[in-house]
Formats: sequence, structure tokens, C-alpha cells
Amino acid sequence: MDKKHLLTGSVLAVTAVGLGAFGAHALSATLEAFGRKDTYDTAVQYHMFHAIAILFVSLINKNGPHQLLTWAIRLFLFGTLIFSGSLYVLCMTNLSILGAITPIGGLLFIGGWITLIIYALRH
Repeated sequence: MDKKHLLTGSVLAVTAVGLGAFGAHALSATLEAFGRKDTYDTAVQYHMFHAIAILFVSLINKNGPHQLLTWAIRLFLFGTLIFSGSLYVLCMTNLSILGAITPIGGLLFIGGWITLIIYALRH
């Protein structure tokens, strides 16, 4: 198990739970006023999905760091920061221009999953 990546996935997971609770309680009125509750929920969902993906990869990366697995984790991490991060900011500020950044994070997610597929085919 790669402890650094286990820590990364765990930190992402705890922040997903925290931001989910924050959105359901403290931000509820803002999200409702902006009509962004579904968008915020999507950000939290993808945040948690990819935290769990990083945890999974850290567990299969038990024979020491493998370059493909390390890249998958990086892509999931940066995908989360860009995809979910841009949606969080969009939901709190209602600046629609931030929606243009979100697909970059989605492409990083796809890259991470393709990287895992390549790893699986080779090993």
C-alpha cells in the first residue's frame, strides 16, 4: 500500500463529506437562491467517487509505486480539484464562466480511468 496516496485519498474523502454537509446546511439558502443544488451535489459526488478511486489505487499499488498507477492517482486528484473545485466556486458565486473550466477536470478523470485500463491490460 502506498501511504502517501492512501493519505491523499483519505483527505479528499473527508473534505467531500465536509463539503457535502456544508452544502446541505450552511450553503443551503445560497444554493437554492442560485438554483445550484444539483450542481453542488454533482461536485460532491464526483469528489467522493474519485477519493475512493484514489484509495482503491493506493491499495493495488502494494508492490511499490508503479508509474501508471501514480499517474492515475494524479489525474484523479487534479480532476477532482478542477472539476469539483470549479463547480463548488460556481455554486457559491454564481459566476457561470467557471463552468467552462469544469470539462478540463472531466477530461482528467477520463484520463485517469484510461490509465487504469492500460495498467490492467499490461498486468
